[in-house]
Amino acid sequence: MKRTIIISLFIFSIEWVHAQFAENHAIYLSQELNFGNYIGLNADLNYVYNERFSLKIGYNGNIRKPKSQPEDYSSGLIKVMILGLENPYDQIENYQIAFGKIDRLNKSGTIRINFLVGIGYTIIREPENWQKIDDGSFFFENYTWNYKRNNAASLIINPKIEFPFTSVFGLTVSPMLEINKYRVYYGVGIGTMLGLLRKRKTKPN
Repeated sequence: MKRTIIISLFIFSIEWVHAQFAENHAIYLSQELNFGNYIGLNADLNYVYNERFSLKIGYNGNIRKPKSQPEDYSSGLIKVMILGLENPYDQIENYQIAFGKIDRLNKSGTIRINFLVGIGYTIIREPENWQKIDDGSFFFENYTWNYKRNNAASLIINPKIEFPFTSVFGLTVSPMLEINKYRVYYGVGIGTMLGLLRKRKTKPN
């Protein structure tokens, strides 16, 4: 009997803490596909306080066809067969932290804008030193090359449009601008949100 009471109290306390936490706090993950001057992926851990203020810790990774690539470059049949995973790409990665303010666009809170501004650490890798291979064949690429790497701090501007349809699932459209001394990334991410997104509606007695 005592054990049953203790277990019941423990479960009740967890539910109470969860309910109290959900009153003013939200934590969720967002994952997006990016389309812009590069293409790639975005993943964020988001925290929202009182449905007004937000914090994001995220990763953004993107690629594009190299701007420096020779016109007659060929990856060869071997690389085509492995879906071009070893092909040279201009790459840009960003680890970022941003703070924001949330404004509801409708009364129910299912449409809102999360205007985030922050800083990021950007890693840029781009192929250079292209050297043509005289004996290149149909099966292998006809150039050698190596990556040049640059690191920089970036300014992040990321006004997310969020659609938390339920308290645990939603969609997001996420324009983003990353500015640093080497490159500017601009694009739009489209994806999902999973977690504790907003306050749960309580049924009237």
